[in-house]
Amino acid sequence: MGDLERELRDLSAWLETPEPPDVRAQVRGRLHRPVRRWRPLAAAALVALLVAVLPPTRAAVADAVTGLLRFAGVSIAVSPAPTVPSGVASPLPAQRAAGLEEAQRAVRFPIRLPAKLGPPERVLVADPDPTGIYRVATLLYDGGALRVDAFDGRLNLSFHKEVTPPGVDWVQVNGDFAVWVDRPHVLSYVDRSGEVHKESARLAASTLIWQDADVSYRLEGAVTRAEAIEIARSLQ
Repeated sequence: MGDLERELRDLSAWLETPEPPDVRAQVRGRLHRPVRRWRPLAAAALVALLVAVLPPTRAAVADAVTGLLRFAGVSIAVSPAPTVPSGVASPLPAQRAAGLEEAQRAVRFPIRLPAKLGPPERVLVADPDPTGIYRVATLLYDGGALRVDAFDGRLNLSFHKEVTPPGVDWVQVNGDFAVWVDRPHVLSYVDRSGEVHKESARLAASTLIWQDADVSYRLEGAVTRAEAIEIARSLQ
């Protein structure tokens, strides 16, 4: 049983559920009416249910119509057959290497290092605005096979994922909710205007997504869920 399911079960013990009203007569009357509007109503009800169940943190939003989950600046679409990119993915817009101190001056948020991993082998910054302030900072380890992307969580979407069912698991990092994707999946970059950069699409490894003090993080690599959470907890 996952943490979210366990918390929901615990919560149910505190809820007082009144006896349901007798609505049989109303239901019989509605059975004779046109039912063409059931899909929009059902979708709206499902959205309301998903939003109610999702963690009450920094606006995790589910859209039942488009099949998207939006969390910490990342959108996630569950698809039984996502389109796997062919060829080599292009880098993020205006991506370049930078020293750690230079990268810190180039972004508006603090770049925190995971103590479990130590100093990064390389640092990248990407997608500057007209003033030269970059949107994404990336820490690379293990020859680039392990990476931590950091970006301002107050901005619009920065990454889009396409995952196969069952999709994602809710986990916790430092007592707050996070998302764990435990399998390879398609990852694309979303620019400041909301456009998905298809040319940036690549097959990403297992990923942990979380947010801390308005900064969003992606930890991607060949790590287990427990290892990813420990690395995330070690940010300093």
